[in-house]
Amino acid sequence: MSDQLSNAQPQFLTVGEDEAAREIAMLVRPAQTGNGAPALVWLSGYRSDMSGTKAVELDGLAAELGLACIRLDYSGHGFSGGSFRDGTISRWLEEALAVIRHVAPDRVILVGSSMGGWIALRLAQELARQGGPKLAGMVLIAPAPDFTSELIEPNLKAKERKSLAERGYFEERSQYSPEPNIYTRALIEDGRKNRVLDGIIETGCPVHILQGMKDADVPHAHAMKLVEHLPADDVVLTFVRDGDHRLSRPGDIALLLSAVKGIIRSSTNRQMPT
Repeated sequence: MSDQLSNAQPQFLTVGEDEAAREIAMLVRPAQTGNGAPALVWLSGYRSDMSGTKAVELDGLAAELGLACIRLDYSGHGFSGGSFRDGTISRWLEEALAVIRHVAPDRVILVGSSMGGWIALRLAQELARQGGPKLAGMVLIAPAPDFTSELIEPNLKAKERKSLAERGYFEERSQYSPEPNIYTRALIEDGRKNRVLDGIIETGCPVHILQGMKDADVPHAHAMKLVEHLPADDVVLTFVRDGDHRLSRPGDIALLLSAVKGIIRSSTNRQMPT
C-alpha cells in the first residue's frame, strides 16, 4: 500500500483505571472531507492484530473509497500494552468500545474476524444499550461467538481440565504460530457472561457472514447456528467450499472487500430520502 497510513505510527488510548489501565494502540484513517459513509472498524481474532493481511486490505479499501477506518490491537496483542493472560472478552470489548467512542464516528460498519466476530456482536448489543455510533452493517469472517463455551469447554481433555484447575490456564499447540495458544480460566469464565447464542441477537443492520467449509477451528455449522439467532436482520451467509479459518487468500480477500462494499452501498441507500 503506497498510502501515507501504511507506515503510520499507532496512536495510544489509555483504557481502564489504576492497576487495570492499559495503553491500547490504534490506527485511525480519517475520512476524506465530505465523505459521509460509515467508518470501517476492524476487529481482530484471538492472538491476531491490526497489521494482518485482512486488516491491511480493509484499510486499503478505505483509502481507495475515501472512508474512515479504525483499527486497534486488544491488550496483550500487537502494539498494545497489558498482558495477554489478563485478556477476557469483557476486557477486549471494553477496549474496542473505548476506541470507537474516542474516534466518535457517526456510523460504523464492524468487520470482525473469528473472535472479532464475537466482539462485534457484543459491540452491537452495547451500542444499542448505551448509545453511540449507529451501526450501519457488519461483515463477520469465520465468526466465533461463544467459542469458549461452545467450542472449547465441551472438548476439554482431562489433562487440560486439570491444568485449568491447578494452574489457571492450559496450552494448546497453534498451527499459526510457534508459541502455543493459552486459554485461561478467567477467559472461559468471562466467556459465559458474554454469551450471545442464548437468545435472539438484534443488530438492527445488515449482516454478511463469510465462512470456510474446511475451517478446522470454527466448524461451518457454527455459522449456521449464528444465523438462527439473527432472525430479525438481513443476513447473507457465504460459504467458501475450500476455505480455511483464515480466509486470507486473494480470492477470499476479494470476497471480503466485495461484502464490505455491499454493506456500504446498502447503508448509503438507506440514508437516501424515499
